[in-house]
Amino acid sequence: MKIAMGADHAGFRLKDELKELLGQWGHQVEDFGCTCGDSVDYPDYAEKVCEQVASGAADRGILICGTGIGMSIAANKVKGIRCALVHDLFSAKATREHNDTNVLAMGERVIGPGVAQEIVKVWLDTEFSQGERHIGRIEKAMRLEGK
Repeated sequence: MKIAMGADHAGFRLKDELKELLGQWGHQVEDFGCTCGDSVDYPDYAEKVCEQVASGAADRGILICGTGIGMSIAANKVKGIRCALVHDLFSAKATREHNDTNVLAMGERVIGPGVAQEIVKVWLDTEFSQGERHIGRIEKAMRLEGK
């Protein structure tokens, strides 16, 4: 799977750890920054990653900032993106099964690397359930982009 990743200054350490692990798991990872603790604006990195996912250049995206909140808000402004802020395993699984999310947001200041690794594994390994009720709800939500 091709995964686009991005982080701001508060999430770059976790991004780097996860990027290495994803490579070990056999995924192709493209890193869109940032690479240091100097203050940057999270929407810039969310946009880069989400453009890759929305265009089909990447299969999924992972975004990390201090809490994950800013990244998830910015990501969901990009047409075609269904980003979920996740800090637990149940939500990681449910957001794939029920919402077919294509971008995952997490907060480095909220969870540690061990939990983040488990979340990413569950999120990547869980398939969308394809249930009619889920598809209809996703379609309704995506129509909101045009309003």
